[in-house]
Amino acid sequence: MTLPAKMHGVVLTGHGGPEMLVWRDDLAAPAPGKGDVVVRVAAAAVNNTDINTRTAWYSKGDAEADDAGWSGTPLVFPRIQGADVCGQIVAVGEAVDPARIGERVLIEPCLREANGARLGKPWYFGSECDGGFAQYTRVASRHVYKVVSDLTDVELASFPCSYSTAENMLTRANVQKGETVLVTGASGGVGSAAVQLARARGANVIAVTSASKAQNLMDLGAIKTLDRNDDFVAEIGANSIDVVVDLVAGPKWPALLDLLRPGGRYAVAGAIGGAIVELDVRTLYLKDLSFFGCTVLEPEVFGNLIGRIERREIVPLVAETYPLREISSAQRAFAEKGHIGKIVLELR
Repeated sequence: MTLPAKMHGVVLTGHGGPEMLVWRDDLAAPAPGKGDVVVRVAAAAVNNTDINTRTAWYSKGDAEADDAGWSGTPLVFPRIQGADVCGQIVAVGEAVDPARIGERVLIEPCLREANGARLGKPWYFGSECDGGFAQYTRVASRHVYKVVSDLTDVELASFPCSYSTAENMLTRANVQKGETVLVTGASGGVGSAAVQLARARGANVIAVTSASKAQNLMDLGAIKTLDRNDDFVAEIGANSIDVVVDLVAGPKWPALLDLLRPGGRYAVAGAIGGAIVELDVRTLYLKDLSFFGCTVLEPEVFGNLIGRIERREIVPLVAETYPLREISSAQRAFAEKGHIGKIVLELR
């Protein structure tokens, strides 16, 4: 097909509230460079990274600081966000097989190549470069994975960011069949993905959630749930967990280490309960614990995720859908945390 000169989409004009998200119908449509493909976006999900980037949450200083981007570098505005994308390849650049045109695809959100070159430090799709909250997006072909599935575009768009983050945490922590895994923030996108993916590995999962969502997590495969306000050690006992998958941190963080068995592993990829925690270093070294900060995806993670989708080992969890124009409403609903799974934007 011949790509249009202009497209519609939503741009982030600066750090701040939802008012910084602006609908435009005069955006320049991308053209593929060497090694690139252009994807016509069908659906793109909302995730914490979009909101954290908008609000400059990643900055350890203020919203104007040089570390306000996901990778610790300043963002360039305007920016098209959107890390969770399902779509179809409609154009390819030099050195890309033209047979890829027409493939239905998911985009790997953690990028190691962009603008025809390998990156010294990984970028996040929709942060250091434009993402999927628009009709078309450009990305290096190596980060665009064909998917063969009868799931809808909306359902497929629920997978890339949350599920790859969860799979990466389980990969880094080397979760094995028969082990017991505790997942905090289990009703969110990454948490609910981690419950399913840990079960797919044959692990036993204990999910931390609210009472109103407990049955949903049991239906996904958790063997037990804990309420966020429970005394975790009193409920399941010290030294009872092989791996903690943590998305919350916050005041209850020390108890997570008390739960870990000697030699246990702790993997973290979020801090929605509070980023500053108290660590008794004696717990860390006397129990021979291993800590894994999980951001950059291991090379095998996204391909493994595509395989699990195609083999139906995991299921999509779509809480709500909105048209892209209503992105501010979608992000407000996301922030209220009343849902299980993902909120997805449809391109219309």
